[in-house]
Amino acid sequence: MTENTGLQKAAILMLAMGETEAAEVMKFLGPREVLKLGAAMATMKNVPHEEVVGTLDNFRDMVKAASTVGLDSDEYIRQVLTKALGDDKASVLLSRILGGKDASGIESLKWMDSQSVAELIRNEHPQIIATILVHLERDQACEILGNFTDRLRNDVVLRIATLDGVQPAALRELNDVLTKLLSGNENIKKSTLGGVRAAAEILNFMSGEQESSVMDNIKNYDNDMAQKIMDEMFVFDNLIDIDDRGIQLLLREVQSEMLIVALKGASQELRDKIFRNMSARASEMMREDLESKGPVRLSEVETQQKQILQIVRRLADEGQIVLGGKGEDSFV
Repeated sequence: MTENTGLQKAAILMLAMGETEAAEVMKFLGPREVLKLGAAMATMKNVPHEEVVGTLDNFRDMVKAASTVGLDSDEYIRQVLTKALGDDKASVLLSRILGGKDASGIESLKWMDSQSVAELIRNEHPQIIATILVHLERDQACEILGNFTDRLRNDVVLRIATLDGVQPAALRELNDVLTKLLSGNENIKKSTLGGVRAAAEILNFMSGEQESSVMDNIKNYDNDMAQKIMDEMFVFDNLIDIDDRGIQLLLREVQSEMLIVALKGASQELRDKIFRNMSARASEMMREDLESKGPVRLSEVETQQKQILQIVRRLADEGQIVLGGKGEDSFV
């Protein structure tokens, strides 16, 4: 039986602890986390008793060594409760949790699905779109860009890469969607958003085809900038730079089938490192599964690799691992 991922364990824990306690926990989470956790909760059907007990035991052990959690977010709960409970039930609970608070300005976009945000802003000037996207989570920004034409997407990412800050006057051009950022403070300093790193982080979530198109456009504009962006990107082969403890932590979070597909496009050196950090039996089974796996589309390999990279970034953000120091549809 495949071990539950961290997300699945979190969903089981939230369902087990009860509505009031779960709501209190969710107040400390952000919009994208709520979305993912809510989706996982919604798929939980008839969880075996032993899995619930095992998850609770695991959580208890982790709490003993955990530091204080202090994530700052008022809005995390809305998406997950709506997905898990439906609009009616969620609205009742939200009124109790948020006390009538209402997300405004750019925060409201974080609660919208990416397609709706894309429809809302696609006709704005590309510079305005770039300014909006750098204020959103990188994976949401990537999803929004995926709803644009190639021409608009390339233009916006280039503007993100060349954006070195946002002046209050520029924020005013976003009208109502950015009112919360201004907060009535006329003397606010420009926000240090955008730039090469922001562009690289967004590109990390893109499909290989979209990424190639965007990078070609940036190379035509400024080849040195394109190289800087590539240097900032953390790609699957960079896993070789993570220490053994980090690889072992990562393997606990990744499902076997996901890893098999992802390794189809990995170097032998990286494969060997992965195998070294498994038990002898698990390593042997993984090698056999990898050898018996038929041809896999490169796009599918890239999708699984990017999902694993999202787990890597989460673990890095949590301080559990330290990062060291790419991407047609072919078969591998």
